Amino acid sequence: MQLTAAVSFLTILQEESVSIHAYAHSFLQIILLHLEHRDAAVSNAWLETLLSVVEALPKETLRHEILNPLVSKAQLSQTVQSRLVSCKILGKLTNKFDVHTIKREIIPLVKSLCQDVEYEVRSCMCRQLENIAQGVGTELTKSVVLPELVELSRDEGSSVRLAAFETLVNLLDIFDTDDRSQTILPLVKSFCEKSFKADESILISLSFHLGKLCHGLYGIFTPDQHLRFLEFYKKLSTLGLPQENGHSENQVPPQLLEQEKKYTSVRKNCAYNLPAMIVFVDPKNFHMELYSTFFCLCHDPEVPVRYTIAICFYEVSKLLNSGVYLIHKELITLLEDESLEVLDALIVHLPEILELMSGVGESSGQENKLSALPEFIPALTAAEQRAAASLKWRTHEKLLDTYACLPHIISSDQIYYRFLQRMFTIMMTNNVLPVQKAASRTLCIFLRYNRKQEQRHEIIQKLIEQLGQGKSYWNRLRFLDTCEFIIEIFSKSFFCKYFFLPTIELTHDPVANVRMKLCSLLPKVKATLKIPADKHLLQQLEMCVRKLLCQEKDKDVLAIVKRTVLELDRMEMSMDAFQKKFYEKDLLDQEKEREELLLLEMEQIEKEKQQNDGRSMSEKIFEKKRRDTKTSTNLPKNIPVSVPGPSSANPATSKEIKKSKLIRSQSFNNQAFHTKYGTLDKCTSKSSTAGYAGPVSGITKTSILSLTDDSFRPTRNASSLPAAFSPSTPLPSTSRGASHVADAKSSGSKDQQRKAPLKSRKSNP
Repeated sequence: MQLTAAVSFLTILQEESVSIHAYAHSFLQIILLHLEHRDAAVSNAWLETLLSVVEALPKETLRHEILNPLVSKAQLSQTVQSRLVSCKILGKLTNKFDVHTIKREIIPLVKSLCQDVEYEVRSCMCRQLENIAQGVGTELTKSVVLPELVELSRDEGSSVRLAAFETLVNLLDIFDTDDRSQTILPLVKSFCEKSFKADESILISLSFHLGKLCHGLYGIFTPDQHLRFLEFYKKLSTLGLPQENGHSENQVPPQLLEQEKKYTSVRKNCAYNLPAMIVFVDPKNFHMELYSTFFCLCHDPEVPVRYTIAICFYEVSKLLNSGVYLIHKELITLLEDESLEVLDALIVHLPEILELMSGVGESSGQENKLSALPEFIPALTAAEQRAAASLKWRTHEKLLDTYACLPHIISSDQIYYRFLQRMFTIMMTNNVLPVQKAASRTLCIFLRYNRKQEQRHEIIQKLIEQLGQGKSYWNRLRFLDTCEFIIEIFSKSFFCKYFFLPTIELTHDPVANVRMKLCSLLPKVKATLKIPADKHLLQQLEMCVRKLLCQEKDKDVLAIVKRTVLELDRMEMSMDAFQKKFYEKDLLDQEKEREELLLLEMEQIEKEKQQNDGRSMSEKIFEKKRRDTKTSTNLPKNIPVSVPGPSSANPATSKEIKKSKLIRSQSFNNQAFHTKYGTLDKCTSKSSTAGYAGPVSGITKTSILSLTDDSFRPTRNASSLPAAFSPSTPLPSTSRGASHVADAKSSGSKDQQRKAPLKSRKSNP
């Protein structure tokens, strides 16, 4: 009842249920009356309420109702509990009065309580000196507070000395250089020297404040003092380890177990202070001065120590900057740690750590970013498998989200062969929905930044076949989740080209849950269309919605369909030209599309570079053969052509021959595409031009800039095109601007036949 009343009184104050004057008149005396309740828990509850009330009460009320009674309550004749309460109230009152009142009425009480016969009272008053120093200002702090702290730091009670030490550390910023060097530094040195002989609790506090202490006194240390404090830190960081005390964990006597726990707390605090100590020694000297300590903390036998160093790992990496390569192995060690708590702490800033690790930065090539760290990728995959095998699915989810940073760190080939299949496996087999969604989003990001067209096609193929057309309705639901991520991450044209038709095909799904989820996604699907280029796709969407509205028998699905229809009707369609309403969204979409084209261009440049490097040794032989064949009248018949059309009657130049050979050497195997990407072509076959079968990859550097998202799709002869997704109704093309591609047939030159479709696409982005 007392505890509830204390909380209720505080709530009345915080909610301003009554005026402050009415509150003081009605409730303040009740609060003061219960401060000395015999039950310590009740007394503390009322004290917390009073300390909050002090902030709101006017000065006159504070003086008459609280400060004046404190004069008698703080006397030695009162109980210890009464004097302890007085200490805490004095610490709170200091900020409410002017300096003159503090000096005349509060400081004498403070001095009296600092000299109290009970060590508990002295310790409590000592901890309030920090608040008092902030209230009285620098001058009174030096003349009044500092002498009291110096005297209390030599107190016979260890808890009093500890309170004095912690207060001095917290007030370092207030004191000037002379006070620090002449008064505080000798006290700190003495305290550190005696700490190993004192209780372990003092070591715990000292290890926690050591970083702040070294930072505050940095400017006044002599080289010898600097070295002594550094060595003191190193000693604390290995305190209690088996190699130090000479016995293994199994040989620890039962009476020393409690001591070992305190030593673990000391090492944990040392891990917490490591970034501050790196600043103390200068990051340039890390390898010589602190690397061995860092190594020991990362390999500490106790989980709390490794957990703390994992939290600090990012700060350490930032401080080391170009020297971050020194701690590569320790990152692997923490990733492979048997405790998932350590992994959970590490992955909070793992993307930033990996970016720092992988190339001190950005000048190193994409393919060589982790060439010096062969064990890094296995450590990441092992960490994921360990998280997947545990019951801590939140750690697994966070780790999969972290993997989304990998395209900026390692090559797309490494991701494709080491991580991508694992994402598919998680999406199809894991039982935790948030984990599946995290894997799905990460896979979409892998696809977004994949730099090889063939691999992109294979990923899209798997998504459509294994998820969108999967036998399990659960997989089809995950396909819709994936489509939602694709709409978010990719350009509108990319989604329309590859995923629009497979998505709306699910309106015929036999499972009601799938149809319900699709209905909720349809507004986003419609938002990817642009008029007039995607008018045929809009018709397909409207047809599917009408079928749902007319044929749906499930009442829950039908209710969602009706709501979706209203939402779709209210939507305004985006146009091909920029509109003010959609300017920002269109600009963002254009940027996404530009980046997708840039990936194609980079892939083409890399292929040309590889071809040029491969031909450099046989260039002379090639030139000789070219001269031999230049005068041949049958030259047009001897050169294989990847596009149909009439042969040119004029002999080709050497530049055209070299170009056509380069194109043939870079092109994909069309027969392989027929079998491997059959399902993928169901999405895109209608947009392929009947008279154009040239390979997508065989594009010159100058023409690659005119590509649109059609470049993601391999094309082939019209005779090999598969049917559309719908077995009953053939779907129109999902490609924008494909209607102009047929103009290429009228071109007489073989080289022109290759370029004509690209030019027509450029005019219809």
